[in-house]
Amino acid sequence: MKKYLILPLSIATLLAASCSGEKEKETDKSKEEVVPTVKTAMVSARDVDQLGVYTATVEPQIINNISSSMPNRIKQILVDEGQRVSAGQKVAILDDINTYSYETQVNNARANLKNVEVNYNRAVELLKIGGGTKQQVDAMEIQLINAKNSLAQAERALRNAHENTVLTSPISGVVTARNYDPGDMTGNLPILTVARVQPVKIVINVTESELPRVHKGMPASIKFDTYGNEEFTGTVTTVMPTVDANSRTFGVEITLGNADGRVLPGMFGRVTLNLGKANRVVVPDKAVVKQQGSGNQYVYVLNSDGTVSYNQVELGQRLGEEYELLSGVESGSQVVINGQSKLANGVKVKVAK
Repeated sequence: MKKYLILPLSIATLLAASCSGEKEKETDKSKEEVVPTVKTAMVSARDVDQLGVYTATVEPQIINNISSSMPNRIKQILVDEGQRVSAGQKVAILDDINTYSYETQVNNARANLKNVEVNYNRAVELLKIGGGTKQQVDAMEIQLINAKNSLAQAERALRNAHENTVLTSPISGVVTARNYDPGDMTGNLPILTVARVQPVKIVINVTESELPRVHKGMPASIKFDTYGNEEFTGTVTTVMPTVDANSRTFGVEITLGNADGRVLPGMFGRVTLNLGKANRVVVPDKAVVKQQGSGNQYVYVLNSDGTVSYNQVELGQRLGEEYELLSGVESGSQVVINGQSKLANGVKVKVAK
């Protein structure tokens, strides 16, 4: 009976051993499959333009507030906000009631001067024939000078009244503010504000480290939200010599010719200055990995032993499909550009051919 049991037990043992061997092979095979396959690219350093990008709002080159030097009622306003005006153009007409009194003063001053001139000439003739004194002539000469001054003051007041009756724009530009309507009395605010927009100016702020690379006469590229990707060219005209105590920045004024008048005060723009070149490592954008839950950026670098290192990097500018690196990766390194989702620091990888 025992002889018959030996054969089944032997078969079972062989089967168990066979299964065990197959499981070990499968385990070894699965271990081999765990090694992730990645794609890499060699990176190198090259000269990269250092571009400073700044936001700013357009300002007029000159602002002129048009108002009356004396209280008066407004009869007409001939222009409206947003309208272009020329130098010397009439923009407002005020009540001319005050001019009548000033004209009367001028007429009285002229009559008085004529009377004083007659008396002065008579005194001079009397002195010549011995019928007067030098003292009388001197006194009349003083009266004559005073009469001439009185007439000049009256005429100046009349001109001022005329100038405050018909107001003109002293500059060519755009009306940026209208503070009154016809029938209003003039007050503390200007009746109109005219801004010169050919050229316009844009003021940006640069840091202390950027200041040595900014100089008068350097070109500036400007884009405005209103005009999309259209590029305008301006010139740095002023670099402020003092630092703003709050922001620790320096003001830089850029002048834009604006010959066609398309750029208007208040427009939002982005200014780009080329601050020179720097030798930087440049990596494909596919190589950069953002750490979840933080703003840190990393790049996997392939080591000589087939493992990868998780290097934190400091990004500079985006250059199309590449990034400029300020730190984190050396020139000549192999960086992973595909397959990062399966990686961790120190993991061994297989590089796809």
